[in-house]
Amino acid sequence: MNIGFIGLGIMGRPMALNLKAAGHALLVPERPSLTDEIRSAATVVADAAAVAEAADAIILMVPDTPDVERVLFGPHGVAEGIGPGKLVIDMSSISPIATKSFAARINALGADYLDAPVSGGEVGARNAALTIMVGGPEAAFARAEPLFAALGKNITHVGPENGAGQTCKVCNQIIVALNIQAVGEALTFARKAGADPAKVRQALMGGFASSRILEVHAERMIARTFNPGFRIRLHQKDLNLALTAAREMGMALPNTAVAQQMFSVVAAQGGAELDHSALVTAIERMAGLPD
Repeated sequence: MNIGFIGLGIMGRPMALNLKAAGHALLVPERPSLTDEIRSAATVVADAAAVAEAADAIILMVPDTPDVERVLFGPHGVAEGIGPGKLVIDMSSISPIATKSFAARINALGADYLDAPVSGGEVGARNAALTIMVGGPEAAFARAEPLFAALGKNITHVGPENGAGQTCKVCNQIIVALNIQAVGEALTFARKAGADPAKVRQALMGGFASSRILEVHAERMIARTFNPGFRIRLHQKDLNLALTAAREMGMALPNTAVAQQMFSVVAAQGGAELDHSALVTAIERMAGLPD
């Protein structure tokens, strides 16, 4: 397929290259930030409208809801080049409510729409091992499955309604945040009590407390390697989606709210661009421990 890819950041770049490696042709809009690797792998066209006009499917991987709206419906956006038979796949993590509106507007132009947010971070993107959560019509999902297979390992069609994939991603981000907080508290407790956090992690990996967060992010916490795989400011954005939707539904997410505040502590001290595992630094400061 001819694949338009918009959003070539930390995760988007390796995702696009994996599609190229799977035999698909890439089209990307001109940006000063395009790397030589991308320029050699893709056909570079003027803008998102030109991408949509030339591509069979257009994949978006941008940071937030307003970014998706701008790429789709702003000047020289996807909507200006889209038409019948095209497929838009939004793999960003954005509002489920806005997703329904975006899908309806794209459908009105004759194209199909899938929301397909991902989990797995930069490592998952690079290794084509992402978890992909998809909302949208069955026929559109079937058409996109070969693309998803080039990007991920755990691919789930969550439901036929647009927004189902984004709802699933919000659930994912709640669980990840609370696990990061739990692991951060446990390692800080160990450190404050005089135990070796690395040995504690090693012991816990063999028991019921074992998790992907304990495996990957606890190691980051111990080694102090907070270069971003997934930035705190982006996780804040995702938790804000959760808390806003919960308020609209008349329910409480008390632990999610606490995790959001912990992220806010780190962000307020200049850490918004750090990896989300850096949440542990807020817990450590409250415990009176040095960085």
